[in-house]
Order: sequence, then C-alpha cells, then structure tokens
Amino acid sequence: MTKTGLEGLDWGRGRWVSGLAPQARAEIVIAADWAPIRAFDDIVARTPEAVYGDTLPVLRAADLRVVNLECALAGDAAAVWKSGSVFKGRPEHIRGLTAVPFEVATLANNHVLDYGTEAFRETLKLLGEHSIRFVGAGMNPEEARRPLVLEVKGIRIGIVNFSEGEDLTAAGDGPGVFGWDVGAVAESIRAIRSDADIVLVVCHGGVEYIPFPPPYLAEAFRRVSEAGADLVIGHHAHVPQGIQFVNGVPICYGLGNFVFWQETGLLYRKLGYLVKAGVCREGLSHLDIIPYGIGPGSLGLLHGDERAQFFEALKRVTLPLAEPAGIAEAWHGFLRYYGIKGFRDEMAMILAKMDEEPAKGAAMLRNRVATMQHREHWVDAMTRIMDGTIDDSPQWAYDLAVEWLTRKRPAPGEPR
Repeated sequence: MTKTGLEGLDWGRGRWVSGLAPQARAEIVIAADWAPIRAFDDIVARTPEAVYGDTLPVLRAADLRVVNLECALAGDAAAVWKSGSVFKGRPEHIRGLTAVPFEVATLANNHVLDYGTEAFRETLKLLGEHSIRFVGAGMNPEEARRPLVLEVKGIRIGIVNFSEGEDLTAAGDGPGVFGWDVGAVAESIRAIRSDADIVLVVCHGGVEYIPFPPPYLAEAFRRVSEAGADLVIGHHAHVPQGIQFVNGVPICYGLGNFVFWQETGLLYRKLGYLVKAGVCREGLSHLDIIPYGIGPGSLGLLHGDERAQFFEALKRVTLPLAEPAGIAEAWHGFLRYYGIKGFRDEMAMILAKMDEEPAKGAAMLRNRVATMQHREHWVDAMTRIMDGTIDDSPQWAYDLAVEWLTRKRPAPGEPR
C-alpha cells in the first residue's frame, strides 16, 4: 500500500506526528492573511488584542510567530492601477502585530504594493522600527529574494517567501516581491539548507476561493519540497484548502483568511486555520491544525460540532491530493463549475470596465494574461471547451467546487 503521509494525521485532534524527529524543542505558529481593513480597521487601531479573540493565547504560547502582512501600513498615498481590490492600513495598525507579538511578516503577496513604492518603503521602515523581521519583498531584487534565517531556542529556522507576482509586482530593477520563479526558490532553499535546521517555505498563490490547488501550484510545491523544504505553507485562496505530503514533507495549500474581513455570508471565507509546527534540530516533529471562525469583531476558535465539521470538510479536500490524478480531477471540477458562462460574465465585466475606467480595465486584462493563476485557468478551461470535455469532471470534484464557492454560513440558531 502506497504511503501518503496522511497515516500520521489524527483528524480528531488535528495533529500530525512525523515519527522521524524527537520531541519538539520549540513551536512556530504560521498565520495567513492579515490586513486591518473594513470591520477590523477600528478594532485593530483601538484595541488590537481584541481582534484575535481566543486565538491570542495560542499565538502567544508559540516561540515564533509568522504572519502574512497583506497590505501597506502607511499614511496618505495614492493607489496604483491594478486588477483587483486595493488595501492599505495606517501606521497605527502596527499595534495589531506588536500586540501578539508577530516576529516575522511575510510580504510576498499581491497587496503589499497597492499604494506604490513610497507606501511600501514606509511599511518596511515601520516594521524595522518595531523589530518585526520581513521576508519575500524588498527595495531591489536581491532583498526581495533573500531568505530569512533566525534562531529560536538554539534551532536555526530558514524562511523563504515567494508569490505569483500578480499585477507584475515581482521585483525587477527596483522594489517588488519575490515573484514566480520556482527555480530561484529552489536555489534559495538549497543555499540555506546547510545553515538551517528547519526550512519553512511560504507561498502566496493559486486561484481564490476554490477548494483545491491548481495543478501548476501543486507541481511548484512538489519541486519546493524536493529542493529541501521541511514545511510548505500556502495562502491567497481566502478559504481553507487541504494538506498533502510529498516525500514526507507537509504542504498546507491554503490557511484561509486570518485578520482579513470580507463582506460576505459565504461559509468558507469565514473559516481559517493556524499551523503550529513543533521543531527540533533534527527536523519537524509535529503539526497542529488549529481552526477558527472569523466574526465582525474577532476571531474565535472552533469547538465541539463546529470543529468536527471543519475537520470533516478539510479531510474531504485533502484526500484527493494524495495522487496527481486526484489533483487534476479536482481542478477539472472547478473548470466545470466556471464553464462557458463564467468566461462570458468575466469578459463582459472587463469590457465594461474598459469603457468606464480604461486604466482599470487594462490592468484587469493584463493580469489575466500575465499571471499564472489566471492564465492557467483560462487556457485549461478554453481547451476543455474546445474539445468538448468541460462538463466531464467527476461529480465529487464539481460538488466540492459548488460547496466552497456558494455555501452560506448558517445564521445563529440554524442547523449547520
């Protein structure tokens, strides 16, 4: 029987034990997207501890805390033209990071440059002033690609952070993020492998809101694992996604939202999970998956039936990842859901925006052809439309796509 790595995962406890490393000497908590926007703006500014709810003791109990800072923290600035929404926090929102405290901010994402170079520079300065290390972006390509190596309880932790470089934000001649160059990511891992006991790779990529990673992302994460990563963490989907093991290396494809409020009643956009990794000099000893819900006032750990239902759902989107064929079938399920109507609606939206606001429309169309997530989606779906297989996905894959993209969060008192 082929081992998938899931044999060591206890779905009742949300814990995976490697069996290859001794008991952990330290624990690292990795969190997903953090942006003090919308309902969280005033809370983070005034009472920053409150936004974390009862996840705060979990965060504080760790020896190292890593979070994805998904916006600039800066004063007045003009937004850039880009495909999607633009986000910016204020300098005082830094208290939301120091209150925990988070020691490391990953910056390779599609929003940290939403307000241009000066706001980005101001953000880096602010992080430095508050002793928060950053990785994944910088004022030049060398800084953007530079791994971060730090010591925790005598254990050397190396962190490599990259993203798809959406909206052409990858560092070229100047500021930007560590963009989509999987070969360069593998080189960075190999460069620090001999100097680090644990190598953590964090990537912001994939298609938003769907239950599974696209095949190109799964292939990239396989290469990253084989290059020497001990743990691979993904975010950007804004919904929880499953877990895969490649040669014993855990890959968590999507942690869902964290301190990131979306005005929607959809269930999976209001759920997420922390990853707590037990580490020692010999490697990764265990992972804890810690699920929470996201309310308009704070996060809240899941308990009882809600926790059990979360792990049941996470298991359903994990099992297909054990084999390449399952990943391909899952992707096909999303393409079937999107279908011809999805293309027609999306193209109509872009064309309408070109008439209404040409620069915005151009940014939207440019991103569709320049970024992996959109390009792979469009090419694969159009190919299936052309050869008549767009509606031939397995029913389970289609049903999960429908569930993740449309299921609403129950109102208080309604059955879950």
